[in-house]
Amino acid sequence: MNLREIRNDFPILARPMNGRRLVYLDSAATSQKPLAVIERIARYYREENANVHRGVYALAAKATDAYEGAREKVARFIGAGSAAEVVFTRGTTEALNLVASSLGRRLVEEGDEIVITPMEHHSNLIPWQQLAIAKGAVLKYIPLRADGTLDMADVEREVTDRTKIVAVAHVSNVLGTVNPVKEIAAVAHRHGAVIVVDAAQSVPHQPVNVSELDCDFLAFSGHKMCGPTGIGVLYGKRRWLSEMEPVYYGGEMIEVVELYRSTWKETPWRFEGGTPNIAGAVGLGAAVDYLMDIGMEVIHRRERELIEYAMERLAELPDLEIYGPAADRRAGLVTFNLKGVHPHDVATVLDAEGVAIRAGHHCAQPLMRWLGAAATARASVYLYNTEEDVDALVAALAKAKEYFTHAIG
Repeated sequence: MNLREIRNDFPILARPMNGRRLVYLDSAATSQKPLAVIERIARYYREENANVHRGVYALAAKATDAYEGAREKVARFIGAGSAAEVVFTRGTTEALNLVASSLGRRLVEEGDEIVITPMEHHSNLIPWQQLAIAKGAVLKYIPLRADGTLDMADVEREVTDRTKIVAVAHVSNVLGTVNPVKEIAAVAHRHGAVIVVDAAQSVPHQPVNVSELDCDFLAFSGHKMCGPTGIGVLYGKRRWLSEMEPVYYGGEMIEVVELYRSTWKETPWRFEGGTPNIAGAVGLGAAVDYLMDIGMEVIHRRERELIEYAMERLAELPDLEIYGPAADRRAGLVTFNLKGVHPHDVATVLDAEGVAIRAGHHCAQPLMRWLGAAATARASVYLYNTEEDVDALVAALAKAKEYFTHAIG
């Protein structure tokens, strides 16, 4: 498959932005959607719309099949042992909060340890921070090396027999660091701890097999992988999900309700109270089909080529500081600052050139403090990007530097 032709699958990339060709380099925030996903969602509403698991009529059965069929697709996509290990959520944030609020509050006691890293997105930091506060537990951080990577010797030192939960990003949304999750999981399990993986930046971009990683939980979002917003996934080993209490109560998650007691359905349905995001799940299933047709290895290899090219081109620009590891140790994003210019100003100038990047603290304020920066600019690539997009980024940055040099001078 010619990946350069994939742009044609994404209608939004054909529209101009500020009179220029749209160069979309913010897929780490949300990806664009291919026509196949857009049309599948529309077809659900046109031909299958009904509530799931409830009606005995044919239309309801068709909607239920589409919803549960999407769960099966996701399970195969991530190598889960069963579709019962796949819980649909609103996104990564809700999935991680679900684990912290349910299993975390049952598992963690006063004096126990929760181990995370300073590179975590707020959604994989604040839930554990608040759990530690509520339980009187100790929140520990695995230190970062100078290039923003982890040293397994530090992991071995920080994870102890008092550790109950280890929570780590598979890929940093700021540094692009790819963490050795399989090795970290082995350390956690040796000490009897549970490992929770934030895979929001890995599942859309590279092959991920939860069985091979041996993680206990893994969370990701549909909107970052060509799917719609408002749908995400919590993978959990069946052993742990079966021990967890639901967080949301209401319709469809119950088995029996009496006046003074209730019992819950089996997993995963006990965690999906109320009418779920059916169209979102169906759209996510279509996104999985789309990505699988291309091949995750193909996508991963293409992104590596693009980020290596981007790092080479960006190195040509004076006064540009790039954060994180070398190109061969990072995923498809690069975070940087132009000396003396606020990243929001950089992003504004780039927008005028049709180049869309992210600027800010990227929901990772502790990591910003570690970097010594209030904010940074970030360009992230995906399967629809090209070397020409990178060239447009570099040209726009050169223009921004020239503009602010004269403006400041």
